[in-house]
Amino acid sequence: MNRLHRPAGTLADSGDPVWLTPEAAGWSYAGLRVLRLGAGERRVLHTGEFEAFVLPLAGACTVRVDGLVFELAGRDSVFTRVSDFAYVPRDAEVELSTAAGIEVALPMARCTRRLDPKYGPADRVPVEVRGAGPATRQVTNFGTPGAWEHADKLNACELLTPDGNWSSYPPHKHDEASDCEVVNEEIYYFRIAGRDGITTGPEGFGLHRTYTRDGSIDENVAVRDGDVFLIPHGYHGPCVAAPGYPMYYLNVLAGPAPERSMAFCDDPAHAWVRAEWARQTPDPRCPLTSHTGPVTAPEGRLG
Repeated sequence: MNRLHRPAGTLADSGDPVWLTPEAAGWSYAGLRVLRLGAGERRVLHTGEFEAFVLPLAGACTVRVDGLVFELAGRDSVFTRVSDFAYVPRDAEVELSTAAGIEVALPMARCTRRLDPKYGPADRVPVEVRGAGPATRQVTNFGTPGAWEHADKLNACELLTPDGNWSSYPPHKHDEASDCEVVNEEIYYFRIAGRDGITTGPEGFGLHRTYTRDGSIDENVAVRDGDVFLIPHGYHGPCVAAPGYPMYYLNVLAGPAPERSMAFCDDPAHAWVRAEWARQTPDPRCPLTSHTGPVTAPEGRLG
């Protein structure tokens, strides 16, 4: 098995889709759990030395932690709306419960400071349209520096790429401390919509590239719904959504820097592409979602 590409099911644990620790990834900070709870189910988790976000992917849930209760309205699908979420600290007992069932992501980071739990309302999440032309995509900055400061090491955001478009482009890296970048380990967790543009499933696919200048990493892989890709170092991008199949991915980043940052450097060979965006028109399908629901109808997609 490719050590960086973890296809759907290969990280499953006792019925949960993903259980990825830093040790399993081969690094020190970033991790990810994706849990699946049935109707009426209750689950108790212990965060240990990790802080985490509780991010509904499909469904709603109640979060209890440190005597606080957060009701997460969630969403039907990652392709239908921006979700609310909760931050939970290290050294905490967290109870999740759901009336109708939920699939929920817990991006996490090994950290030092213990902060208070906190609720993140969907209507306060910044939605950014990044790029132009076929490189237009939506960035949902629910857990990024500048948008959400209540974390010690953890950074996270969601990307929505219309079918046929490219994202994570130009290729970029964040594997050394320099004037333009900080060191971050990064996880990509992919969801791929089917022909209705909303329902996730195994029929669709996309493409992902990660590489290094010295050729020690040179990966070009097809990614499908539920796949995980690990970025220990090197340039990554593009992620390409195949025509007919919109792409979502959750980015989880964490590293040793004393201050949270997502600073990166473009590959100099392709950095010129970013300047060209000023001459191009953004794809009108973006943004795809807001906190109130879909912004563009699925039938308006390009195929």
